[in-house]
Amino acid sequence: VQLQASGGGLVQAGGSLRLSCAASGASGRTFSRYFMGWFRRAPGKEREFVSFIMWGSSKTYYADSAKGRFTISRDNAKNTVYLQMNSLKPEDTAVYYCAVFRSGSYRDPQGYEYWGQGTLVTVSS
Repeated sequence: VQLQASGGGLVQAGGSLRLSCAASGASGRTFSRYFMGWFRRAPGKEREFVSFIMWGSSKTYYADSAKGRFTISRDNAKNTVYLQMNSLKPEDTAVYYCAVFRSGSYRDPQGYEYWGQGTLVTVSS
């Protein structure tokens, strides 16, 4: 499975971006059964959990820093997961990664088996 993240860019504080993560190498039926996560890595920091979505989109989870501002969603027909980010802050500046969950804690990057290459989000003050 290959993951291609896109949608990053430079935005002013208070602005919005929508990240996309397109999966290839998996059938539509297979992708629909994946649990997917978004992580980010800010300069000089460890990779941290941002959001998670289960296969049927019925369950979503967010880091405290993302609650109320970010929304994760998926379109299984397009093999794509999205992260809508609103009210962006300078501290949201990071490379954002999507990943396919394997096992363990959804907050732990060790629990993921496939990773995209990341997309850079820069929020200016």
